[in-house]
Amino acid sequence: MRLIAFFLLLVSGSLAMAQPREGQYPQKAVANGGYRFQLFVPQGYQADRDKSWPLIIFLHGSGERGDDIGKVKVHGPPKVVESRPDFPFITVSPLLPAEEDWDISKLDAILDHVTRTLRVDRTRIYLTGLSRGGHASWRWAAAEPGRFAAVAPVSGRGDPSTACKLKATPVWAFHGDRDDIVTPFGSFAIVEALRSCGGKPRPSIYPDTGHDAWTATYADPALYAWFLQHSRSTPPSEKQDKK
Repeated sequence: MRLIAFFLLLVSGSLAMAQPREGQYPQKAVANGGYRFQLFVPQGYQADRDKSWPLIIFLHGSGERGDDIGKVKVHGPPKVVESRPDFPFITVSPLLPAEEDWDISKLDAILDHVTRTLRVDRTRIYLTGLSRGGHASWRWAAAEPGRFAAVAPVSGRGDPSTACKLKATPVWAFHGDRDDIVTPFGSFAIVEALRSCGGKPRPSIYPDTGHDAWTATYADPALYAWFLQHSRSTPPSEKQDKK
């Protein structure tokens, strides 16, 4: 009996140690050749072991590519959480290596891992990204529309030919009206195509603003409140997500 009790104590101690730390910390890739990422676990995660949490996936732009995982925190939600330990979302922010574009299969691997190992509310998974990450947000959401409860591309170009796949997905697209890096047409075209398919996208165009539409977007609490207004009716399995 003493041996059994000792074994159970070891197991329970191991499980406790396996619990993620609250706050934001860099993580190793979950598979060979995959992306490293910043993981933020909200304040209060440890206190309520029965609670599941909404999740934001954030995809950075070209300027943050490379091997410095700290650069992921320059913009967007990973910047916000540095001063907001009570930010009410688990937040995952992958790092894209230099000269590469986002690979959906590698992003899927991270998302699958996080939903298996953390208490994620699978009905409330949200996707956002800026510039190159905005392009990828449109692309990932259209490729796997069942994965996300809502999507918010910022300064990103979407493919209008894929718009109908997103007609049931809440979308809020942001762009500067003077963006000469990714012209506003990158958002306008897919928004109009979505409307033609019966979707109800929400575009926001910032006046007198260039490519940087993200500083204002991610500083606005309205974005995060909007995310929380949306949830999927049922949490699909990983296999269903990818159909």
